[in-house]
Amino acid sequence: TLKECKKEEKADREFQKKFKFEGSINILTQMMVDPAAMEKRGGGKNLPLRRGEILDVIQFTNQDQILCRNSQRRCKSVGAEALPA
Repeated sequence: TLKECKKEEKADREFQKKFKFEGSINILTQMMVDPAAMEKRGGGKNLPLRRGEILDVIQFTNQDQILCRNSQRRCKSVGAEALPA
């Protein structure tokens, strides 16, 4: 619906401002959080993790962190150890 589209656009603009991300947001791939990983609450710049959750990978920032978006369209960093290779 129109209301949902506007909400998604606003979330994307906030993401681009927060992470100084230029251009359109392209999903590189989707990854599932390791079912054996510990669940984390998140906070700061880290995304809360739930076992088996599917995340959209936006950018591989470095070897330790991956920029991801969850099903609630929240974009934050995730530790690479939580996602299987």
